[in-house]
Amino acid sequence: MIIFDHPDRFAQFHQSCVATIGKFDGVHLGHQLILDQLKHQAEALNLPTLVILLEPHPEEFFAGPEGEPPARLNVVREKLALLESFGVDFVFQLNFDEKISSLSADSYIEEILVEGLGVAVFIIGNDFRFGFRRQGDFALLQQRGSELGFEVEETASYEYNGVRISSSYIRQELAVSNFALVEQLLGRPYSIRGEVQQGRQLARNLGYPTCNVNLQRRTLPLHGVFACEVRLADRFFTAAVNVGYKPTVTEERVALLEAHLLDFDEDLYGKTIEVIFRYKIREEMKFDGLDALKGQMSRDIEKVREMMGTPAAQRA
Repeated sequence: MIIFDHPDRFAQFHQSCVATIGKFDGVHLGHQLILDQLKHQAEALNLPTLVILLEPHPEEFFAGPEGEPPARLNVVREKLALLESFGVDFVFQLNFDEKISSLSADSYIEEILVEGLGVAVFIIGNDFRFGFRRQGDFALLQQRGSELGFEVEETASYEYNGVRISSSYIRQELAVSNFALVEQLLGRPYSIRGEVQQGRQLARNLGYPTCNVNLQRRTLPLHGVFACEVRLADRFFTAAVNVGYKPTVTEERVALLEAHLLDFDEDLYGKTIEVIFRYKIREEMKFDGLDALKGQMSRDIEKVREMMGTPAAQRA
């Protein structure tokens, strides 16, 4: 998969493509249906597939540095890995900034879709809005497509038990830790990937060393303490995982994931882990001192053992 950040660069590779656009947050079953549609059309026309990926999310841009936009299900690197796994040929990472937000709908179509990407077929939802003040819509795309020589195809919709699958729906279910349903909506368990960083080693001093991962999110999709599996390369380990802001030990609002791997003693600094969420243990809490925190950590770990059964640590 080839990733680029300016539409003019696409001409180095191809003259035309079958494209779609979106945030693709979660790359859930609804997104996967669109990707199947994209590949089917591309194969029929012998053209490459291209996803226009909006980054940052428009909601994040308009919220400004102090706002709280909807929580991300995936950071950019996770989305790109998922899109590649589903066979996408090209990703145009469109930087959603002041310039793009003020671009007229017609300029959006002509400069990006036609002149930049040479779109032959554009697959999009009939509720899609684009351009300055969201003035562009599906009808305008169809009209301009007939004039400029590209087709517009409406995306298929994926429903589960009568509810349309969307990133918002998945966020709603994650917020109440309905991991079984989320797994069905995503087509895989919900997980977070990240590189293990050096922390303050407070948990280690309390007897429960943790892997610290900076979540790189302004708003979290879930909070609390969870029973999880942690994947390290081809090995899986049972873990007690805290997701939140460490209220007992710091006033800084930095979103962190801390994973204590049960029955494990290896140096993981600089390595990438995948944390797979299974059950919620409790809410994040502020304790009256480190002794109270240590006692609760011990109880959390016992609860994880109880909920997860035999530790996954030796499962390859």
